[in-house]
Amino acid sequence: MPATERWKSIIQAEHAQSDRMRDSAPPVDHWRPFARQFEADPRRTGDELLERLVSLVAPHQTLIDVGAGGGRLALPLALHCRHVTAVEPSESMASVLLEQAGEHGIENVSLVQARWEDARVKPGDIVLCAHVTYTVTEIEQFVRKLEAHAGERVIIVLYDAAPQSQTYPLWKQVHGVERLPLPSLSELEEVLTQLGIVFRVDRLSPQPARGFDNLEQAATQISSRLYVNEGTPQSKKLEEALRNSLEEQDGVFRIRGAKPLTPTLVSWQPSISGDR
Repeated sequence: MPATERWKSIIQAEHAQSDRMRDSAPPVDHWRPFARQFEADPRRTGDELLERLVSLVAPHQTLIDVGAGGGRLALPLALHCRHVTAVEPSESMASVLLEQAGEHGIENVSLVQARWEDARVKPGDIVLCAHVTYTVTEIEQFVRKLEAHAGERVIIVLYDAAPQSQTYPLWKQVHGVERLPLPSLSELEEVLTQLGIVFRVDRLSPQPARGFDNLEQAATQISSRLYVNEGTPQSKKLEEALRNSLEEQDGVFRIRGAKPLTPTLVSWQPSISGDR
């Protein structure tokens, strides 16, 4: 099976499993309950990913941030380049981005509220796409559009495992089956190789699984991610699983057994050979 078809089949299987667990249609704006968590100081320091990206951007360049979210990367990068076009379909995320831009006086950012597949934007020098590809079924068309809009460099940021993999240890306890994973780094490498793209992979420091500020937040967010509704048999199982699985360290609650995630930058120059 070609890598692009395998990628698609992995996502379709994961989505089908999710649909079996849901008892209602997914929300129109999935990110609405979480959008505020994506606020970040554009002038922050100590962010390894951001510092690496800043090192790749020059003041005269323009950048397209595909799936810009609340502007965690788009806004700080705008401080280091000529202009950033933020492409973001979520209304709640787009609202956070615009509010943060206004609050911090960042004026060289424009918003295109659309899915990348539907967005109409002018090409930029650099096209950045961070933590978006995991659920893109038509990955070849998506990547080719990234490439077509990049004058100098494409950068895809993703983890070596799907971001929600931290909840995978709970799936069998609650639903009685293993969670089907979404594609991540290894599958993307196979896709790019199939497409004849010569790319470079830069791995950053492993990060502990994202934790929760308190037990209530953990229960609320994990219930949503496992499609568990209050008052169901699964809610009782989840309650027990959380009692046995949540551990506190330095004031943060994490799921025992959740593996660290390694952020990676996969980059290439369109139509130009590079290093692997």
